[in-house]
Amino acid sequence: MTKNMITAAVLGSALAMSATASQAASQDDYQLSSHILDISTGKPVPNVDVKLMMQQDGVWKLVNTATTDNNGRISNFLPNAGNANHEGIYKLIFETTPYFRNQGVKSFYPYVEVNFSIEDNNHYHVPITLSPYGYSTYRGS
Repeated sequence: MTKNMITAAVLGSALAMSATASQAASQDDYQLSSHILDISTGKPVPNVDVKLMMQQDGVWKLVNTATTDNNGRISNFLPNAGNANHEGIYKLIFETTPYFRNQGVKSFYPYVEVNFSIEDNNHYHVPITLSPYGYSTYRGS
């Protein structure tokens, strides 16, 4: 191996470790994350607007809006600042119509809405798998 190859390998390893550390820090800094995977293409879904709503006194209130990154992820819902208590009933609304329209595909669902409850201080990951005529969700890690 040449010196440049060794340097490149060391830098590559350092970047990979930095990315992993960054993801771990993100999970510690925020209590809620999400991810969208298009199972009809096997690829993540970028640039989808997602609304986070919380039910308060029987009324849904907007908490935050974010957009999926190039990997179809949102990792920064519900900051864990101070003694934050995020217990309650929430929903994520995934605005999927523009994504499918940009793909030249018609879809049955104009958006995907996922309701869930947060009951403790653990990290919650609420991803969806998506296709033009169906979707699924689960509690991830």
